[in-house]
Amino acid sequence: MSQTPDSAVRAYIQHHRTAFLDDLTAWLRIPSVSAQPGHAPDVRRSADWLAAKLTETGFPTVEVWQTPGAPAVYAEWPSADPAAPTVLIYGHHDVQPAAREDGWDSEPFEPVVRGARLYARGAADDKGQVLFHTLGVRAHLAATGRTAPAVHLKLLIEGEEESGSPHFRALVEEHAGRLAADAVIVSDTGMWSEDTPTVCTGMRGLAECEIRLHGPDQDIHSGSFGGAVPNPATAAARLVAALHDEHAHVAIPGFYDGVVELTERERALFAELPFDEERWLRTAKSHATHGEAGHTTLERIWARPTAEVNGIGGGYQGPGSKTIVPSSAMLKLSFRLVAGQEPGHVEKAVRAWADDQVPAGIRHEITFSGATRPCLTPLDHPALQSVVRAMGRAFQQPVRYTREGGSGPAADLQDVLGAPVLFLGISVPSDGWHAPNEKVELDLLFKGVETSAYLWGDLAESWRHAP
Repeated sequence: MSQTPDSAVRAYIQHHRTAFLDDLTAWLRIPSVSAQPGHAPDVRRSADWLAAKLTETGFPTVEVWQTPGAPAVYAEWPSADPAAPTVLIYGHHDVQPAAREDGWDSEPFEPVVRGARLYARGAADDKGQVLFHTLGVRAHLAATGRTAPAVHLKLLIEGEEESGSPHFRALVEEHAGRLAADAVIVSDTGMWSEDTPTVCTGMRGLAECEIRLHGPDQDIHSGSFGGAVPNPATAAARLVAALHDEHAHVAIPGFYDGVVELTERERALFAELPFDEERWLRTAKSHATHGEAGHTTLERIWARPTAEVNGIGGGYQGPGSKTIVPSSAMLKLSFRLVAGQEPGHVEKAVRAWADDQVPAGIRHEITFSGATRPCLTPLDHPALQSVVRAMGRAFQQPVRYTREGGSGPAADLQDVLGAPVLFLGISVPSDGWHAPNEKVELDLLFKGVETSAYLWGDLAESWRHAP
């Protein structure tokens, strides 16, 4: 009896499982820590290793792209069908710092398998999730008899994600023509849990600022001058108090302009997830939930914009008392943004709000750092549905939907390339990204391989029949 494509994919993956793990182990041994200058040669070595592996996989075009910081790797494999869609895979090959004394049970850059788990820095974030595409595309070719993928396949694997991607947007803008794609697949994400496969449909953006307030030219005696001159620490406290209303809505005029509201279907899909709020609170090391009225916890962290006080200071901080009116105070604020919000508009709104709130006699300066745009893919987008179907085939169960509360460089790809961003990841919360004993579940890792193998044919077919 001839094999079905699914069984052929699984047989191919099983046959190459050991060799794939040997490759991943070799890559994980390279301590590509982009945040530590002493590891810069290792980050370059990691890029070269990946470039060689992609060439060995069959990509006819593989290049290492230099940046003012760490190198990125670009690869391209055209389809035999000139009408096929173009798909760009994004990931990163740099990793977080790690040392045995941080609490690791084994050397972080000496991978070890214990049970059905592979432990090493980068196992899940993000080398494992990048590399599964190499075996995935080979399984796709073997099962279908193709000599080239069903889609025009491109990869961009950056080397500075763990350092904030300081040169990533400029790199994408410089190579926008070569990176042009109909869809972007981000494999630097995760699933809800080991037994609940999910697809992420969006990430929030980020804007952050520091506000410095200046009153007297020096600290002055609170008995001689207090109550008769404005106090910058009091002004800072009043700014914080004015940030939200009694319903925890952000009270900055214009802040919600353009916000794409959740649909009833999206709210229902979030509600289907097996969310244990008490367990979530324990993970958060917190004692109660709090947030914008009218929204659940998941809605608040995934689909609603926020304003948070990250730091506040001013005046005397030492032991005992020092009765002064301080000369200065400061605030650090961050704003998570959702689809429809523009970072530039939010910055203008915050500046106008502060101008209105700060009393006469207090000078203030606001400094905004670089912003990240939000990204969101509609539930009915054909490419998203291809990812859902491919994961469903691999996991053999329904796939649910999530979003990410954090921010990342994926939005730059959407913004510059004008392509929808789709998230394909198999990591789970217990994998311990950035923590000691980071690991990847091997069964899930190979489900990622299988999903990748199914995805390219499904994308090509859905494009062919799109209206």
